[in-house]
Amino acid sequence: MVNIIVELSKYLIITIIIMYTYLCFRIIFFMVLYTIKCFTVLKPVREDKKNHALNVQIVYVFIIHFLCYLTLFLKYKTISIVIFYLLQMIVSIVYMVSYHGIYKKSSRLITNNMSFLLLIGYVMLTRLDFDLAKKQFAFATITLVITAFIPLVIMKCKNLKNWDIFYAILGIGFLITVFVPFLGVSKYGSTNWIQIGSISLQPMEFVKIIFVFFLASALNKAKGFKDYIKVTLVSGIFMLILVAEKDLGGATIFMMIFIMMIYLATQKTMILIGGLGGAAVIATVGYSLLKDKFSHVTTRINAWLDPFSYINDAGYQICQSLFAIGSGGMEGRGLGKGLPTAVPVASSDFIFSAICEELGVVFALCLILMYISCFIYFINISMKIRNSFYKNVAFGFTICFIFQTFLNIGGVTKFIPSTGVTLPLVSYGVSSVVSTLFLFGIIQGICVLENNGVGGNEEQTVYKQSNHEEVFSGE
Repeated sequence: MVNIIVELSKYLIITIIIMYTYLCFRIIFFMVLYTIKCFTVLKPVREDKKNHALNVQIVYVFIIHFLCYLTLFLKYKTISIVIFYLLQMIVSIVYMVSYHGIYKKSSRLITNNMSFLLLIGYVMLTRLDFDLAKKQFAFATITLVITAFIPLVIMKCKNLKNWDIFYAILGIGFLITVFVPFLGVSKYGSTNWIQIGSISLQPMEFVKIIFVFFLASALNKAKGFKDYIKVTLVSGIFMLILVAEKDLGGATIFMMIFIMMIYLATQKTMILIGGLGGAAVIATVGYSLLKDKFSHVTTRINAWLDPFSYINDAGYQICQSLFAIGSGGMEGRGLGKGLPTAVPVASSDFIFSAICEELGVVFALCLILMYISCFIYFINISMKIRNSFYKNVAFGFTICFIFQTFLNIGGVTKFIPSTGVTLPLVSYGVSSVVSTLFLFGIIQGICVLENNGVGGNEEQTVYKQSNHEEVFSGE
């Protein structure tokens, strides 16, 4: 009987997540069309239809969540799973109702997708390591309460755009804490963690938020070529510290944020091409010169190039990941029926392979589309914002979010070498989930600010763009 229920729930979950994903892109489609104003003959979706689609999304989220935990309960037959499920439901419902009750102009789509990703993370962590799931839930719940005040902070603090020096000092200072004796610790070949009692934190996860604010503030104030040189030099210090920590995944994220935000500020395609090309050259030359000092990176590259030649050593992790993805097939083996723990670090860096094995490739593809829908919506928000500072912030967070997602899934599927970054909101990692919830909360706060009509004026943005054009025009 249990096997029958597990098999039925497997197909129901796949069907519902397909429908949920369709609704995501149905909403996004109309919003993108409306924003870029390409198809003026099309009428924007009616508010009642959009609200209906959002309500249906919530129903689908809770159905998927229920089916997953029903399967886990039937597998393990422990009352603690039921209690954990009920706690998640209570927190999710209370958060959704109270948040949108307080902030009438907030985005329900952001809340829906954030809740969905969190709940899927809880499901997979419950399957992989129940203690980690409870820890993640506790920290995420506390963070949700804290981030609920972010829109108020954004609306009250009018001078956030002027604190570029403060952001630089704070970010660099926090990054170098890993070099403090008895505080910094090494994991997986990188010295990018600090240990405070029983809690381990990864400063990079929090500094990337500070880094975006620094760039947004500095670029908002930049008026000449010298200002851009100063921004580049300070940004280089951030990245050099990450390289010194041997955290090349973090350095790559910071580099991409820097290039894309500079491109947004200047609107010069050559800046984008030159930045990406320069980053590729620096990465190649740097690896050639320093590969002996970055043995864990060399190991990951060898495993990426030919994992099966190193299947008993460096390639073991990626091989197991590919085996897990392949064994799951289109519909998955079902929760509790696979061997996801055979993949090292399955609860954090390689949780995507566990999802593919037990929930199926179809589910995993829909999850990827979910991340893409968040990306499109965040871009949509950044395009609409009139205040140049918050436009930069929203765009920087968008790049940070989607690029981290790409690095994780690309590494798990052998598309690129593994970089050791987590899958946002799904992977286990207190630092990662807290920083990502802050990222979502800040974007939500900017959305509330803009929808309330206090986000600045059109003239500010136009003025800044004209300045940038003059700086880089060569005149």
